[in-house]
Amino acid sequence: MKKLFLFALLFAGIAVSKSSQAQTQEKPKWNEMSEFHKIMSQTFHPVEEGKFEPIKTRIGEMVEKAVAWKKSTAPEGYDKKKVNGELKNLVKGAKGLQKAITKNATDAQIKEKLTALHDVFHTIVGKCTDEGQH
Repeated sequence: MKKLFLFALLFAGIAVSKSSQAQTQEKPKWNEMSEFHKIMSQTFHPVEEGKFEPIKTRIGEMVEKAVAWKKSTAPEGYDKKKVNGELKNLVKGAKGLQKAITKNATDAQIKEKLTALHDVFHTIVGKCTDEGQH
């Protein structure tokens, strides 16, 4: 009886450990999301500080990353159908920002468009993580 109790206790411990591991495992990395996030971070935060050169010189890269993300295949654990509309808006917004920069938009106009694009990005990330933020 004592052996049976110890066996049951050991089995329960293993089951709890496996369950705990499964809950703490994160989704696989969506590389295109990470790449877009990198360029968004490196251009958006300087704009918040009044520095517009990064977005003006890297907007082409941002458009490329947005298009790549939209065209990518989502890794297991993500529901791309859930964010397809927002990914289209992300590409549209990035191209619109690029056009505005090309036509010498004011810093205020660039900030407004980049902020809107940043909001779209956060909407997508929120739907991907079911948390609403990154």
